[in-house]
Amino acid sequence: MDYGRIIVRANSALIAQLSRYFKTFSVFTRKPTGSPMQLIPHVLIASLLVSTAAAVASPSDKPQHIFMDVHSSPDGRHVASVEGDASPSGGSPVVRDLVIRSTDGKTNVVVSLPCGRIKECWPASPVWTPDSHRVSFALRIPGSHARSIYTVNADGSSLALALAFNGTIDALHYGPGGELAMLATEGATKELGAVEAGAPIVGDLDAAPPEQRIAVLEQGKLHWASPPDLFVYAYDWRPDGRGFVGTAAPGDGDNNWWVAKLFAFERAGGEARILYAPTTPQQQLAAPTVSHDGKHVAFILGIMSDFISTGGDIYTVPLTGGAATNLTAKLPASVTAIHWGCNGHLMAVVIASGQSELVDFGSAESIQPGKILWQGQEQLGDYTQQLAGDCPAGVMALVHQSFNHPMEIETGAVGKWHDLTHVNAQVTAPFKVQSLKWKDDGFDVQGWLVMPEAAPSAAKLPLVTIVHGGPASAFEPAFIGAGRARLLLENGYALFLPNPRGSYGQGESFATANVRDFGYGDLRDILAGLDAAVHAAPIDPEKLGIMGHSYGGFMTMWAVTQTNRFKAAVAGAGISNWQSYYGENGIDEWMIPYFGGSVYEDPAVYARSSPMTFIRQVRTPTFSYVGAADIECPAPQTEEFGHAMKALGIPSATVIYPGEGHAIHDPEHLADLNKRTLEWLERYLK
Repeated sequence: MDYGRIIVRANSALIAQLSRYFKTFSVFTRKPTGSPMQLIPHVLIASLLVSTAAAVASPSDKPQHIFMDVHSSPDGRHVASVEGDASPSGGSPVVRDLVIRSTDGKTNVVVSLPCGRIKECWPASPVWTPDSHRVSFALRIPGSHARSIYTVNADGSSLALALAFNGTIDALHYGPGGELAMLATEGATKELGAVEAGAPIVGDLDAAPPEQRIAVLEQGKLHWASPPDLFVYAYDWRPDGRGFVGTAAPGDGDNNWWVAKLFAFERAGGEARILYAPTTPQQQLAAPTVSHDGKHVAFILGIMSDFISTGGDIYTVPLTGGAATNLTAKLPASVTAIHWGCNGHLMAVVIASGQSELVDFGSAESIQPGKILWQGQEQLGDYTQQLAGDCPAGVMALVHQSFNHPMEIETGAVGKWHDLTHVNAQVTAPFKVQSLKWKDDGFDVQGWLVMPEAAPSAAKLPLVTIVHGGPASAFEPAFIGAGRARLLLENGYALFLPNPRGSYGQGESFATANVRDFGYGDLRDILAGLDAAVHAAPIDPEKLGIMGHSYGGFMTMWAVTQTNRFKAAVAGAGISNWQSYYGENGIDEWMIPYFGGSVYEDPAVYARSSPMTFIRQVRTPTFSYVGAADIECPAPQTEEFGHAMKALGIPSATVIYPGEGHAIHDPEHLADLNKRTLEWLERYLK
């Protein structure tokens, strides 16, 4: 569902990119500014487009180097990052290093980890001590869900164990007094995050689940600051060091983010105090961050279908309690990350109709309409705590990329950064990219058309429409390093990446325009955009395909029941029957904001948007796949669709990958998926 002055990073970048891929499947989408729970994203990961976080090298390119979590030191002299080379099959890096670089470019140290350089020996959440002398980070114990905390000097020396723990740890963050806080889940039975493979469904299903809590490291042990009955998704220290603010909900952490509230927590522990509770089901909370004077809490509020796929308006509320104020009402764009900068101003990353912007909204006492400090067709890494640079130096360290340029770390003052790394200089993406804009039903809609660079000008190309997941997400300019998007482009396909209603980038009214209307207005937007793409480039209107994952998988299943315009389809982790899906999935809270109630209260609205309701209208050959342990879009949904296709005599194929959740991780499974996808499209589009 992105991703600490404000702690919202579950492997920040990686989750960000991967995470919106699977329920928010975009691979070109932006990071979530949400929980730090997902080890490799969340309802949104990469196996389809596999843009930045999971790239497959083309025959002429070396693998793309991936930067997953990047943090500058408070004095601005060093940058710590978790990084590694993309898997040849299109998955995230199998081997990940903790690297410390000096910002003058003179030193580059790979930290020697106690478990060596092996699979699942993964460092995460690096954070600098306030004096900039050492880096603290979490380290996964291979073969388990357990984490340890280590510290290391800025020169890579004196690695030391600070804590061994029997559960998950993430979102490390030093407080004003030098204390180290984190989010920890004692006795975790699975990797946290709904995109991860679900644990076996056995035993007492009503037993209390493990909760992720705020903890402070004191004398080698964890002191719990949040109560045991709340799952905390994101948090921030209060400037006085006496407590925290955070978003949290009781019960199952995978399912209840959609009903989370904003709380104040005391460091000493005890009962949490509610600061803000959303007033409608269409409001989800993300990115809580406290102003430097300790008087205001800013957060992002809006309809969000996935945890860590953040977008909405900026709100503030007094830390002492009171009414919340919307600072960006009617903004025709989506705020995806916020932070109180070193100068005390509220800074934000914004998506505005395909454009990324860095905006200064002024101080807590003098909020402004917003001054754009930087804008461009790039994707900025979602390192919320880096928006205004680490204080006191005010130096940012973040990852940037575009469709044609791979990710690199850049550093410098806000909006004046320069590349620190050039490790991907030999990795190329020779494709033509065009931002398309069109109108439909009175809405302004945007999307991307990507064409092979060497396509003959007189030739008309087959085109594949890729629908992102979510639906609250957006395709953004992330490098097409490989994966299935790269594979299709290199085999002569054009790609259309639409951001229909329900997506980020056009404001809250646009993001909520598909409520109780799944598959109708959003499909009209896509088809209108497809007309614009065919008009803008040499596309063969008789050779059109469609594919997507999660919500994109549903839209693929839905589209083939509504139109015969597509000649081939590939549906990943789709939803074929919203009525049965409601009782099968592990995150049904996300459906209430979009359907207006449960399936038991209004079954008709669920049936209205179910592909199975119209299954006899399908004529399009469709390949569908899913992970066997997917708790977000369970395998029976894909099985039901495949069974119907076979019974109706429509060309189809169904694959269920063993051991996989909503996110497909295994390199062999990803390689198989790439091969099957290309073969399917080649068979029916060429």
